[in-house]
Amino acid sequence: MKKVFLSITALLCVVSMSAQTDDTMNPLITSMPSLSIAPDARAAGMGDLGVATQADLNSQYWNAAKYAYMDSKGGLNASYTPWLRKLVSDIDLAYIAGYYNFGDLAGGIGASFTYFSLGDVQLTNGDPGATPINVRPNEWALDLSYYRKLHEYVSMAVAVRFMYSDLNNGANSSTMGATEMYPAWTMGADIALYYRQPIDIKTGTSHFALGFTLKNLGGKMTYDKITNNFIPASMNIGASYEIPFDKYNSLTMNLEANKLMVPSRKSKYADGEDGKYTQEAYSELTSPKGWFQSFADAPGGSKEEFNEVRWGAGLEYSYNKQFYARAGYSYENYYKGNRNYITVGAGFHLSIVSLDVAYCIGLAAQNPLDQTMRFTLGFDLYGIKDLVNNRK
Repeated sequence: MKKVFLSITALLCVVSMSAQTDDTMNPLITSMPSLSIAPDARAAGMGDLGVATQADLNSQYWNAAKYAYMDSKGGLNASYTPWLRKLVSDIDLAYIAGYYNFGDLAGGIGASFTYFSLGDVQLTNGDPGATPINVRPNEWALDLSYYRKLHEYVSMAVAVRFMYSDLNNGANSSTMGATEMYPAWTMGADIALYYRQPIDIKTGTSHFALGFTLKNLGGKMTYDKITNNFIPASMNIGASYEIPFDKYNSLTMNLEANKLMVPSRKSKYADGEDGKYTQEAYSELTSPKGWFQSFADAPGGSKEEFNEVRWGAGLEYSYNKQFYARAGYSYENYYKGNRNYITVGAGFHLSIVSLDVAYCIGLAAQNPLDQTMRFTLGFDLYGIKDLVNNRK
């Protein structure tokens, strides 16, 4: 039963469907892959990037250090994504994020909650006469960050995260046979840096930004109390440049690279059959060893390591900081997952409320991400407070 269900999970969550795991493929597989899904519509409209973009309410996921450059003292938003709608109709990702700024010297805090539902799934132990059990697998994560400015142009943040994954809703050996499965959980941490500097040009003040994060640095997960699985730890580097055309119009160009800090199952350090780790040997790798090894373990050498980098490029046009149009491109190597798609999006921001939408157009054959939409609704809490006070 466990093998059947983990296969379903890999199909629905990892979303590497176009990368058939034959001898030429070597994708990086992790537990709780929902942590790698871009939850908000603004980032999704620009090719799933946000490490170095201008600060917004979703900075908790991408780079919590960006919160130090928010204009308001606090805000809250909610995002919703109907996931993999080309395959199924009941997988959803919900995301809530918020922050509060105590001041430049004191810094501030951010928090978010992510909930990923895999919908209704039938479990079976392979016996034709057995009655399948209906379950609703789910994953969720709760995190808290602290951020502050280190300099006029530099900020830093740290975050801690609790992650929980329940793949079988308690349907264990008592009902499904000899193999037992349990909910898995672990703790992780993020480290984030953000640099944003204004540059005066003829048409106004432009802004150049750099972002760097180490995400999900934490323990491993086990669903059977025997094998251990890596969570999607990653290193993310991004750059952004905002160019004003005049007082009202501006264009921001963004580029980002993402590298999973997860060791390859097919590795030059493995001594198993066909150069692959056995399940036991792979489970014995510690998280820190896996992080460092992930930069130099691909059997194809530096070329394959470079192929493990996922790239994102995006544009954001703004009119009067109220109306936004976005477009982006996300690229992943064919042998590492082949998630290649174009994204488009739009946004409408007022002083107290914002609404963003994004749409994905898959480029790879039978891409399950094709036609995925995201929606994000945000609120400036202090803008609402001021509005209420002015009406009294």
